[in-house]
Amino acid sequence: MRLAVTFGFNQAISHGFGMFLFAALVPMMQQTLDINSWYLALAGALTQIAYLCGAMLLGVIGHRLDSGRTLLVTGSLTSSLLFIMGWLDNPVIMICLLAIMAISAAMSWGSIVELVTRHGRADRTATNLSIASSGTAWGYSVNGLIILLIAPLLGWRSSWMAAAVLGMLVVFTTFTLLKSMRNQAQSQDIDVNFAVAMGTKQLFKTVLRERTAFLSCFMLLLVGASTITFTTWLNTYLAELSLPSALGGYTWGMIGLTGMIAGFFVGKLADKKGHGVALLSIFGVFALSLVAFSFHPAKFVMLAGFGYGMMYFPIWGIVAGWVNKQYSSKATMQINGIGMVTFGLGGTLGNLLAGMIHEATGSLQNVYWLISALGIALFILAMYIYQSERQTKTSMVGDISPTA
Repeated sequence: MRLAVTFGFNQAISHGFGMFLFAALVPMMQQTLDINSWYLALAGALTQIAYLCGAMLLGVIGHRLDSGRTLLVTGSLTSSLLFIMGWLDNPVIMICLLAIMAISAAMSWGSIVELVTRHGRADRTATNLSIASSGTAWGYSVNGLIILLIAPLLGWRSSWMAAAVLGMLVVFTTFTLLKSMRNQAQSQDIDVNFAVAMGTKQLFKTVLRERTAFLSCFMLLLVGASTITFTTWLNTYLAELSLPSALGGYTWGMIGLTGMIAGFFVGKLADKKGHGVALLSIFGVFALSLVAFSFHPAKFVMLAGFGYGMMYFPIWGIVAGWVNKQYSSKATMQINGIGMVTFGLGGTLGNLLAGMIHEATGSLQNVYWLISALGIALFILAMYIYQSERQTKTSMVGDISPTA
């Protein structure tokens, strides 16, 4: 549990602070800085591109890096940049630093995947990865506390510095954990430098031709198309329906709260009952909540937030754990890097389609029906994976059964 929680706090720093604290503090920063809508659009686009670059870099050269050192370097870099953000007045420089933190966040998660799958207990892989991936939701919650407690009293600059201090504490805690893990591995005569990795050509061939690798990336493509589009247009859709703006705030709160607790339970389910069962469960809840929301947005928007949090935060750990059942820790990290790229591409495609639909119809209702269809497609994909797992288990039982 120490391993999962420590890496979860790394996610809170790299993703919760490095990628989302800026958006949370923008209203307060705009009171003293000239940050207009053009800067916000640039920040969103550039950080997305930077994250994709970091994920691709991880897939291509990540197997040549020491994951422990990479995690410490990215954590120290993010914490330093968070501190610097509190002293800046130029929005362009801020956006550049956000892009660097986005690259760092992608590489941080890939390092966590490799470390958990190599050093963690095999029977707790999904649980550890799901708890770690849910650290982003913890970051959401800490951002809320920063906005409520620190920013009003000490100002937005102090909020960045407080995040930086928390970041350095996490880096120190991570250093002690990694040192303990390495000493334990050496005492057990485990070669911590050995791992079966893939070259760039082999990696892309694997993703395109091998079932598990391909389906994991395709799944994350659909997840990106549905979740990023959902959150991008949610408040706009609620405003279109003349619903109270507070309803959007409550929904975001539900997403964060659900995500904080979903990682443990969903990961436990995957380790005990199989990844197919876990995927069926979270995609089923996600699809049902989206359909209900599309039928009656005002009544079921909180349910949609619950379904989103239940699926989005644990999915990264579940997919990585599923891939690790077939591939080495380094190869899992590489495939997961390509999966992060497809996730971002899915979000970009989803937002483009949403914009086209909104432009053509003047309404976002059909956009959310499209997102519901994507949720149903994810559930169908989970059914296929579940059936495949059952067939594999049945064939294995048949192979070891005594013959007459």
